Amino acid sequence: MILNLNTSLVSTYKSQSQLARVLTEKWFLDNGYCPACPSDVLTQTPNNEKVVDFVCPECASKYQLKAKSHHIGKSVANGAYQPKIDMIRAGTAPNWFFMEYEKKGWTVESVMLVPAHFVTPEIIQKRNPLKPTALRHGWVGSNVLIGRLPLDARIYLVRDSEEIPHAHVREEWKRFAFLKSQSLESKGWLSDVLAVVRSLPREFALADAYAFEGKLAKLHPGNKHVRPKIRQQLQILRDNGVLEFVAPGRYRCMARQSSNNL
Repeated sequence: MILNLNTSLVSTYKSQSQLARVLTEKWFLDNGYCPACPSDVLTQTPNNEKVVDFVCPECASKYQLKAKSHHIGKSVANGAYQPKIDMIRAGTAPNWFFMEYEKKGWTVESVMLVPAHFVTPEIIQKRNPLKPTALRHGWVGSNVLIGRLPLDARIYLVRDSEEIPHAHVREEWKRFAFLKSQSLESKGWLSDVLAVVRSLPREFALADAYAFEGKLAKLHPGNKHVRPKIRQQLQILRDNGVLEFVAPGRYRCMARQSSNNL
């Protein structure tokens, strides 16, 4: 994987935003691959295609690329709010690639993947409508709340300007692919309970998870039975090899996040 962006392609461009878009998309077309299957190539969608930038020719997995010349923090500005929510609820939301590049030398510093099976309405924040004086007044954008996701949802293809082996990336993907079969509500709960589990010692008690009851109640205000819901998610995580039941009321993490995650 070459981590330099090919600036010779954009010698005639004057718009910095257009230049960056062309460079990053071309780099990804040349170097990107599908984490969901063995395909080492992706195809680019037409320019008028909304939300989806790349598609895997083998398994048809869809991807959207968001590139920034600065650090991608806990929240990332994204496109229109309602179409994104509609796609998530319909189960057609793409996987997200977040790229950080260094503008001075035009080099790729990191590429992080957030699989679609971790994407729920809860991590999409609605922004205020554009003011009446704006060209697109009334338009409502969104933010992706990456900071709310568990560490397992952040899979690096490139980190600190170093490529992560393809096999490792694909294994990280497969580890939580079971989420695809869960309902949208369950995905949200599993993601939030998993984030709680990752903040605890490797071996923990059910009471330790219950300590986050108030926080989870705020994240899911429509559910009045938080403790049973916590137990249910721990059971699902256990059944899928993420946790191990070691004694009544005690669990052990079996699939800790690796150095591939923040």
